[in-house]
Amino acid sequence: MISSVTQYDRGTYTCRGYRGRDSQSSEISNAVTLTVSGEAQAVLNVSPQSWLTERDSVSLSCEVRDSSTGWIFSWYRAVPHVEVLSDSIRGAGGSYTLSPAALHQTGVYMCRAERGEPAYQTQYSNTQPLWITGLSPLVSLIISPSRTQHFSGDSLSLSCEGQSDSTGWRVRGYTHSGSVSDCSSLWGSVTGSTCTIRYLYTSHTGVYWCQSESGGSSNPVNITVHNGDVILESSVHPVTEGDPLTLHCLLHLNITSHLRADLYKDGSLIQTQTAGEMTIRTVSKSDEGVYYCKHPERGESPHSWVSVRGQNFTFLLLH
Repeated sequence: MISSVTQYDRGTYTCRGYRGRDSQSSEISNAVTLTVSGEAQAVLNVSPQSWLTERDSVSLSCEVRDSSTGWIFSWYRAVPHVEVLSDSIRGAGGSYTLSPAALHQTGVYMCRAERGEPAYQTQYSNTQPLWITGLSPLVSLIISPSRTQHFSGDSLSLSCEGQSDSTGWRVRGYTHSGSVSDCSSLWGSVTGSTCTIRYLYTSHTGVYWCQSESGGSSNPVNITVHNGDVILESSVHPVTEGDPLTLHCLLHLNITSHLRADLYKDGSLIQTQTAGEMTIRTVSKSDEGVYYCKHPERGESPHSWVSVRGQNFTFLLLH
């Protein structure tokens, strides 16, 4: 019995039997080859997308690649330490659904699989962030300059501002390092509820939000730091249906007054503009999607998701 198979156990096995006081032996048996595949890996996916508005639904699916069935799955969130989700059901389904999604469920999710007796556990899966935008947050994260894409080497200011006192709120972020961090620990200097990053690197790419000492949070903002020559200037926060939206292509250290750049949505060319700018006068839900710029000599910008939220209506009951 091999209680826990490893790569060192692979190979060809035979056996031979012995009996009697003279230790009479049998012939060597037929050979059996034991093949040991690589370490089982849990993979986490999100459907339909990782950026959503509260009250929407989202599903996480966990699977073990190149493996047979019989796995039991568990679900975790990093906040910032890894903890098991208390409302998840540990079982063979391989799925976890948030319906409806709430603001406090914003975070970084992982899964893990196990099977056998004694149990064999995979490592934690890849991380999948879920960013849930609220309808009326108490505090907003203000970005200056106000755009989601920035050139490497630029400076950036992130401030927590609200209708009430924003004391006690701090800027937090989830970057490619795969962990949730405070501004002062990794990126820049802190003054009150404002975080200032004086020199941006591509490693600053990530999602940022404001968080209070009591656990409240603002709407998250997706920030991309680009090492190339072209970025797309688009709205930091979701756009409301009926409002105008302007998309503007920017060139790094642009010294000319003429800019030719094409605009794409969901991989398809939507407009060629000599000014590198396009305005949608009345935004609708159909305008939601992934946008980017492409310059004939300087390359293309990163891709940005433009989110469109529905209008809020107030109903009056007349007596």
